[in-house]
Amino acid sequence: MNAALQDIHDFLPCPTPRQWINNALENQELMLIDHAHCEKKAASTALSLMYRYVDNTDLLNKMSRLAREELRHFEQVLAIMKKRGVEYGHLTPSRYAAGLRQEVRSEDPGRLVDVLVVGAIIEARSCERFAALAPHLDDTLAGFYTSLLKSEARHYRDYLTLAEQAAGEPVAGRVARFLELERELIEAPDSEFRFHSGPLA
Repeated sequence: MNAALQDIHDFLPCPTPRQWINNALENQELMLIDHAHCEKKAASTALSLMYRYVDNTDLLNKMSRLAREELRHFEQVLAIMKKRGVEYGHLTPSRYAAGLRQEVRSEDPGRLVDVLVVGAIIEARSCERFAALAPHLDDTLAGFYTSLLKSEARHYRDYLTLAEQAAGEPVAGRVARFLELERELIEAPDSEFRFHSGPLA
């Protein structure tokens, strides 16, 4: 797993700010609720790609597996919340995913390439944050977050591979543009704590 995590650290434009980790430790119930939302959204994104691109067999297979895994993670987060008496409810989304998606092109194949690149970045950042948080959490949550690293790292690689297949060429230029946006979203102060927020102002 160390090699996969190193790959993700090399890929991302910056580490998670220490202030965000402190914010997460002070808002663990909110972190769990938003984590559950993130898993559900990840499954939803995979399913929407399956509905839109029905002739892409490789995408269908990878997204089907990804959706199942994300829904399983959603169930696992809900189970942890239930044991801790944390109620799952509606939350406003963070600006993170919307901020990344504002650069997605409107026409295919560019649209598909960009959606897949954004998916890769979100999975990579999730993996990096699970690893950054784990040493500071109680044994149950630390064990759970550590258990997620392998699948998140694979999802990141799958998304990148599919993006290159969809483009029919390397996608380094698009990746660089979205990573530039990602750095701003991760480092700029935020007004509300979320799993993918910047540090609280």
